[in-house]
Amino acid sequence: MIEVLLRSLLLAAASAGLLLLVGPLLAYLNRRAYPGRTLVESLLLTPLALPPTVLGFYLLLLLSPEGPIARVIGLSLAFTFPGMVLGAAVFSLPFAYTAYREAFRALDEDLLETARTLGAGRLRRAREVVLPLVWPGIVSGTLLAFAHALGEFGVVLMVGGNIPGKTQVASTYIYDLVEGLEFTAAHRASAIMLALAFALVYLTRALEERWRSATGSTGRSRSR
Repeated sequence: MIEVLLRSLLLAAASAGLLLLVGPLLAYLNRRAYPGRTLVESLLLTPLALPPTVLGFYLLLLLSPEGPIARVIGLSLAFTFPGMVLGAAVFSLPFAYTAYREAFRALDEDLLETARTLGAGRLRRAREVVLPLVWPGIVSGTLLAFAHALGEFGVVLMVGGNIPGKTQVASTYIYDLVEGLEFTAAHRASAIMLALAFALVYLTRALEERWRSATGSTGRSRSR
C-alpha cells in the first residue's frame, strides 16, 4: 500500500504541477471578454461533462504507439506513468482553471492601471500587485487539481492500465482489493484516502475564504 500511495501522491503532484505551469496563464488571458472566449472556455471545461472512460479512451488513442504523439516524437506514452500524469492533468484542468479564472477576474483593473501610471513595469506589477492578490486562488486551484488527480480512477485506468509496480495507484489498487473480496485491506486503504481527501478539501476551503476576505477588503477600501 505504501508504494501505491507514494505513486498516487507523485501522480497528483506531477499533474497539479503541470497545471500550475499552464493554468494561470490560460486564466489570465481569459479574464477579459474577447471574440471566441466562450468557445475556448468550453473546450477547457469539457472534461467536466465527459465520463472519465470516454476521455481516457481518446487519450489512450492519442498516446498509443499509432497515435499522433508517437508519430511526431517517436515515443508512446500509453500504459506509462508520464501518460497517466498527462491524462490526470487533462481531466483535472477544469477544477484548477475555474479557481484560477475567478482569482484573476477578481483583480481590480484600477490598481493595475495605477501601478502602470506610477511607472511600474509589467514584471513589477505582476510581482507586487497581481501575485499578492491572486495567490490564494492559485494555490486553491492547484490543491483542487491535486485532490482530483489523487482520487481519479477512470482516466488513469484507461491510460495507465493498472499495472502493479508500474502504473497502479490507490484508486485502482482499492478496486482490485474489492474485486478480490479483501474488504479489510480495502477499508484500510479507503480510510487513508478519505483522510487525505478531507484534509485537502479543508485546506482548499480555508484558502478560498482567505482569498474572498482579501478581495472583499480591497473592495471595501475602494468604496471608501
